[in-house]
Amino acid sequence: MPDVPIWLYFVAFLAVLGPLVFVHEYGHYIVGRWCGVKAETFSIGFGRKVLGWTDKRGTEWKIGWLPLGGYVQFAGDRDAVSQPDADWQQLPAEQKSHTFPAQPVWKRALIVLAGPVTNFLFAIAIFAMFFMIYGAPQTPPVVSAVAPASAAAEADLRAGDRIAAINGRTMETFEDIRLAVSYELGKPAMLDVERGAERFEVTLRPRIISEKDPFGNKAERAIIGIMPGAPVYTEVGLLTAVRAGAMQTWALVRLTGNILGQFITGQRSVKEMGGPIRIAKQSGEMASLGIVALISFIAFISINLGFINLLPLPMLDGGHLLFYAYEAVRRRPAPPQVQEWAFRFGFAAVVTLMLVVTFNDLGSLGLWDGIARLIG
Repeated sequence: MPDVPIWLYFVAFLAVLGPLVFVHEYGHYIVGRWCGVKAETFSIGFGRKVLGWTDKRGTEWKIGWLPLGGYVQFAGDRDAVSQPDADWQQLPAEQKSHTFPAQPVWKRALIVLAGPVTNFLFAIAIFAMFFMIYGAPQTPPVVSAVAPASAAAEADLRAGDRIAAINGRTMETFEDIRLAVSYELGKPAMLDVERGAERFEVTLRPRIISEKDPFGNKAERAIIGIMPGAPVYTEVGLLTAVRAGAMQTWALVRLTGNILGQFITGQRSVKEMGGPIRIAKQSGEMASLGIVALISFIAFISINLGFINLLPLPMLDGGHLLFYAYEAVRRRPAPPQVQEWAFRFGFAAVVTLMLVVTFNDLGSLGLWDGIARLIG
């Protein structure tokens, strides 16, 4: 197992989370500026200010001591979750026009949506950069070999077979097969197979395997028992690289959605959920593998950050968008009592989730096993 120094976990964690929080909040900030809304505070991190300054527009930029998030507080907001300030309606008309609550619902929705969208765009830019440097992976979805006693062998798949689609989803490259199968926890998969001029369908059940990475982290994934041919990389221009980056990002968004659905339906144990401690651990591990691995990990976490923020939970961007959708349809905001209770529920849900992932994170470090050994 590679030996990762403790300081690298901390430095890598800041290198991962800091830029991603900035990118997310800057999305809110820059679209707010385009919409004519004054930003009063731009904060990376929470709690007491460690470093800060005020720009010529009157926006306070600051870094808090707890680097687990950030926020942009616009004029007229009472707090960091965009509850209207009780005094904003008494402002002079010119000043009031630059407050967040005074904007039409479509502008408020656009400002809120900008954060997660910027996270996705950031990931697309990273993938596009890699594709331009190293080429886009184009290994065809063709079987080069079949593992004995595997699901593929039982389904009579053969070398040379082309997997055209899985569960109706077109397979462009061999990597698409892995993404379509690996995280579905062994669900039956219907394959459209091309064998010479013949095309047929076959249904098989992938096998679940448990494996460890070089750092000792355990993971389960599903396999069907087929091997790819020699890797193929194609040089691409800017537009093609961006398109490939967008497709890669969308594939990971779908994967994240599938995994979340498995948590909700109980197909996956909540013990697999991780939080800041696990991200810090993985950040250090990726950093020890080199800058390419770390930047790839940043893209993956950026996608997760954007996706999670779009969940329809009050206190998250998705919760705000849900209320704005209600306002757009009903032509009036949701009743204050409904909003108040929704935000209480959202706060309770977020706190509960943080407790669960922190418990899991500490368990992944062996804390609970250590305590059990001491007691036993």
